[in-house]
Amino acid sequence: MKLAEMTVTQFVDTVASDAPAPGGGSVAALAGAIGAALTAMVGNLTQGRKKYAAYADFAAQVEAKGNELKAQLLDVMDRDTEAFLLVSRAFALPKGTDEEKAARSAAIQEGLKACTRTPMEMMALCAETAKLAADFAEKGFNDSSASDLGVAFLSLSAAIRGAWLNVLINVSSLKDQAFADECRAKGQALLDATLPLCDRGYERILGMVK
Repeated sequence: MKLAEMTVTQFVDTVASDAPAPGGGSVAALAGAIGAALTAMVGNLTQGRKKYAAYADFAAQVEAKGNELKAQLLDVMDRDTEAFLLVSRAFALPKGTDEEKAARSAAIQEGLKACTRTPMEMMALCAETAKLAADFAEKGFNDSSASDLGVAFLSLSAAIRGAWLNVLINVSSLKDQAFADECRAKGQALLDATLPLCDRGYERILGMVK
């Protein structure tokens, strides 16, 4: 069963079990998907209300894009677990001969690259979602849903930080230093651009609800 098809209880119980996956990477992706879903929800709730008519067109765009990003993050959540299982299988390969050792090492390295690509993708999707939410907060939205948008910012901040941790733990074991350095640079840039958006967005919401 795909993670996205589990009930909430099934998912959290599996995370809490001794199963090797899902782990932190998939949980980070889910947090991002929740952030995107909340952003889409506020977009929906801003439409069809006279008070927010000036924001209706943009709110419709936010709803559509938020739902698109939500689906992409749910997809990468499952692919992150698949990538982890690929590494696990690689570690289980035989290593009795030099040839087997070489094949096992190569498989592990490819698996680690796959385990790096998925959280890198999460980071990019979270960055895009945070920008969408920040633009929405700036333009105007249904202020009755302010706390929901605030939780979206918090979820996206946690998600991108979690994805970054997963990038770092995997690149530290890579032999391909060019690939590792590229991922570190891209990931740091995404983090540096996104966390301030989330922090400012949250503070903006906090000021509205106090």
